[in-house]
Amino acid sequence: MARMFGDQSEGNTKRVVGTYGYMAPEYAIYGLFSIKSDVFSFGVLLLEIISGKKNRGHHNLIELAWRLWTEERTLELIDTSVEDSCILPEIFRFIHVGLLCVQQLPHDRPNMLLVVMMLSGESALPHPKQPGFLIEVHNEAHPSSSKNESCSANKMTVTLLEAR
Repeated sequence: MARMFGDQSEGNTKRVVGTYGYMAPEYAIYGLFSIKSDVFSFGVLLLEIISGKKNRGHHNLIELAWRLWTEERTLELIDTSVEDSCILPEIFRFIHVGLLCVQQLPHDRPNMLLVVMMLSGESALPHPKQPGFLIEVHNEAHPSSSKNESCSANKMTVTLLEAR
């Protein structure tokens, strides 16, 4: 996307292009882009690499990663084919950075320079805030659900074009 808009660091467009699973919420919904839009996409990619899962449709990888993170079950996100050959503290750090990259608000996301420093460093990381496009399903039959839990108010319409 950065190539498409040249040297602009932010802007607004009515022509939204890209793959929905990787677009930042502010870009997909309002056409607002910034250098933080690409950070969101990078975070999704990072989570996909670690989990071995795609971020698409009703299999929302961002929601899964966030739920496992908040329930302190992050180990369950790691792809079993790499689990034995990886250094767990590094993988947990990568998941943490991925969640920082997909935060709902652009100003909460780190810039790419900071992302690189966080991935290669050992210093403490800030706690991630709620990711963009988080979909929480509240089920009265599920004992852990509560009416006080927060939900994202993101609304998006997808139009599929078909040839005649």
